[in-house]
Amino acid sequence: MTIAIDTAAPTLHPLDQLSLGKIVQIREDLLKAQAAGKTVFRFESGDPSFSIAPEVQEAIAKAMHTGKTHYIPNNGIPHLREALAAKLREKNGIAGVTAEDVFVTNGAMHALFVVFGALLCEGEEVIIPDPMWTEVAENIRLAGGVPVGVKLSAADDFEYHPERIRAAITSRTRAIFVNTPHNPTGAVLSGETLREIVAIAQERGLWIVSDEAYEDVCYEPHYHHSIASLAGEWADRVISIFSFSKSHAMSGLRTGYAVTRSRLLHDRIPKLLRCTINGVNSLAQWGALSAVMGDGGYQRQMREEYRARRNLLLAALSGIDGVRPFTPRGTFYAWVELDPSVYSRWGLEDAEGLSSALAADGIGSAPGEAFGNTCEHAIRFAFSCDTTMVRTGSVALRQWLERRGA
Repeated sequence: MTIAIDTAAPTLHPLDQLSLGKIVQIREDLLKAQAAGKTVFRFESGDPSFSIAPEVQEAIAKAMHTGKTHYIPNNGIPHLREALAAKLREKNGIAGVTAEDVFVTNGAMHALFVVFGALLCEGEEVIIPDPMWTEVAENIRLAGGVPVGVKLSAADDFEYHPERIRAAITSRTRAIFVNTPHNPTGAVLSGETLREIVAIAQERGLWIVSDEAYEDVCYEPHYHHSIASLAGEWADRVISIFSFSKSHAMSGLRTGYAVTRSRLLHDRIPKLLRCTINGVNSLAQWGALSAVMGDGGYQRQMREEYRARRNLLLAALSGIDGVRPFTPRGTFYAWVELDPSVYSRWGLEDAEGLSSALAADGIGSAPGEAFGNTCEHAIRFAFSCDTTMVRTGSVALRQWLERRGA
């Protein structure tokens, strides 16, 4: 008997285009060092150090003890969706939102996966800022789409320029992606800029996908605007994504939500929810309901603590030749641009080498090239770890940079 052997070249699987990411690799190295008893400073990833609010803890415990641990509606428990719709109308200013427009997801990451999966066909393009949180581009690729970067520059405070967006549009463009407050730079877009982006989208018939995970981590005098609240008659083509991870320090509970008034996506999104998670963890949803019903006091307290941490880290990074930190207007990240001349001074080749060398000495970071194609001479430090770690780690970071540069 003859056995046929397939000699055709193997097909590239979509997952083969993705990596686990440099931030994850650095985090794993730091966790190993920490487990071995070494002092580490967790400046590499954005996991809020705060515990969830006491009333959220109580709501989760009550839900568990009263047996609310069974299958729940695919799109989210009705009480939570109603409360989120009210929050979106009253706090975000998005008129006309109902519970039917809200879809509870397994964090904002899952919301991105679901939204791009429901929106994109093979080869369609999405315009994104460059730099940008890595997983945005990866989720576009997973959906068969193509991310198209628009360069941001420190010279104009990392503004997402509408005219640069317009110049990047092609016949294949399906959507414009917006992220404000912006990870990794901490820039915050003005209402004027957002209105201009809406005008371009409307002119060219494009969707807008808006990631607003950091809506509550915004420092005065800067203010967060939800682009859907400014979209007028184009609001039906805006998809907004939110998260409880950053605003309520509920990162481990994996709860987020996507909001759209589009009838098309009302049909498509539940199918992806059903086939990926069949409903977010029921206890987490009852906790989220308590969180969204709060008065915002816990969020204000966290924001002020983040501001203090920001100032500690910026003070440590300031006044070093060739090191240019940008003062974040939102988020809990400090984005630092580097003059290439500093690498030889530190005995390194590039920013990735700097990040690796810092990690070897227990100081976390994320190299700029993890966030895009135009930011290889940059590095990001997160100040979401606890204040004591930020205070001590900032001193260690400055000493490391000055010692290597001596």
